Amino acid sequence: RLAGQQQEINSLMQRKSAVDEENTRLKNEFSNLNRKFKDKSQELKDTEECARKKEEQNRLVIKNLEEENKGLSICCADLLSDLEKLRKQEAQWKREKSGNDARIKNLETDLAETRQQIKSLHSLCSNLSSQVAVKQEELFQKDRGVVRAK
Repeated sequence: RLAGQQQEINSLMQRKSAVDEENTRLKNEFSNLNRKFKDKSQELKDTEECARKKEEQNRLVIKNLEEENKGLSICCADLLSDLEKLRKQEAQWKREKSGNDARIKNLETDLAETRQQIKSLHSLCSNLSSQVAVKQEELFQKDRGVVRAK
């Protein structure tokens, strides 16, 4: 019976040894898994922190872009207003130019007519000067005739 108990003890010792080995293996595996878990947890925290920072940066970029967009919209509205004023001014200038062109054309026509009148008056003046010269000569001759008659 002692031999049976010894055999049972040996068997239990072998099982204990196998269980201890399995326990050591499982502890090592648990330790490795726990280390991997901690590494992955830290990696997750780092990733979440990075994502949070990126999100904050994106919010700032969006805010800055929205402010820049407001400024550009105001600038655009100002430019459109200036463009409308310039178009109105251009239309006014075109109307004025058209009026000035018509006035210039009328003045040129008047100038041409005035030149023609001056030419006619100059010709008339020349004719009258000739007639005056003839009349003066006639008068001179008559004066001489009167002086001779006296």
